[in-house]
Amino acid sequence: MIQSWRKALAALVCCAFVYGPAFAQSDGADAAGDAAAGKERFYTCVGCHGIPDYNNAYPTYHVPKIAGQHAAYIESALKSYRSGARKHSTMHAQASSLSDQDIKDIAAYLSQQKP
Repeated sequence: MIQSWRKALAALVCCAFVYGPAFAQSDGADAAGDAAAGKERFYTCVGCHGIPDYNNAYPTYHVPKIAGQHAAYIESALKSYRSGARKHSTMHAQASSLSDQDIKDIAAYLSQQKP
């Protein structure tokens, strides 16, 4: 019985060494986001967030430039707009169409841009 237990443990350790790096690599890529994909997804956002000193007509408010923000902040903000926790009808509509991966990609792209 001890012999079969040792064989099972050895097989488990071997699997961890063989398949572990593949799982780690996959998780790391998703966690960081893909800046190139984020650049494509950000295209529709440029209309407001890419114009210097832009103010919305009604209701009047300043539209922030978001280039150079920390990725974690962008992710948090977009998820909050998507869920409705942050109130802004236009941002809610935009964020509602984004998957978690889209949000990670956009955050990766914006965090690499100069403010």
